[in-house]
Amino acid sequence: MLLKVRSRYEEKAIENCIINFNSTGSLFGDGQRNTIKLFELDGKTINIKSFKIPHIINQIAYKYFRKSKAKRSYEYGIKLLENGIGTPEPVAYAENFGILGLQESYYVSEHLSSDLTFRELVQIPNFPDHENILRQFTRFTIDLHEKGIEFLDHSPGNTLIKKVSENEYSFFLVDLNRMNFHDTMDFNMRMKNFSRLTPKKEMIAIMSNEYAKLYSIQNEANIFEKMWFYTNDFQEKFERKIARKKKLLFWR
Repeated sequence: MLLKVRSRYEEKAIENCIINFNSTGSLFGDGQRNTIKLFELDGKTINIKSFKIPHIINQIAYKYFRKSKAKRSYEYGIKLLENGIGTPEPVAYAENFGILGLQESYYVSEHLSSDLTFRELVQIPNFPDHENILRQFTRFTIDLHEKGIEFLDHSPGNTLIKKVSENEYSFFLVDLNRMNFHDTMDFNMRMKNFSRLTPKKEMIAIMSNEYAKLYSIQNEANIFEKMWFYTNDFQEKFERKIARKKKLLFWR
């Protein structure tokens, strides 16, 4: 097993958690896509994400041509922290390779308990302090864009939100393996980055209003128009995808 552990963590303890992953630890989440478990280690809770074994083509690709999801998550997590962007503290990653290529892989981070995710803002319109949180989230996203960070999985469940004072919130990205880092991000790239977050026009209106305050290159009307365009485009493609899946299930 290839194991990379940040120097301030005990390598043997992390290795034992990974080796005994299937039989120990507490399951976190539903485990439908990847399995996440929590472990107690030196007074801290660590979060270990076990990625599904990739299909045969990706097994080969992840061995010879591309970094695994686990390695990317680890490296991107460190890069986010270096850029002052919140994410649970990266601890380690591990990879097991077979004859053909990558088999099991794991990403380890310190576990972060949050008060909510962006999903609650979408699902609960009267969530306490809703608009204030949404505006602060928009400023957090602008900070990403100004630093050239394109978080490709910028979706409702992938931002953890913690209340740090009466009116202030901190934001932390999770599910880190799909990111691009740019010198600059143009207007369309920035607006498209909002497309997965919410289908609700009233939320888009608030976010475009807040974005316009800090992005003087475009006015609020243009920001709203483009943000809503990309949101609609994503929603239509998503609905078509769901419809195709239903048809396939019907004809089976």
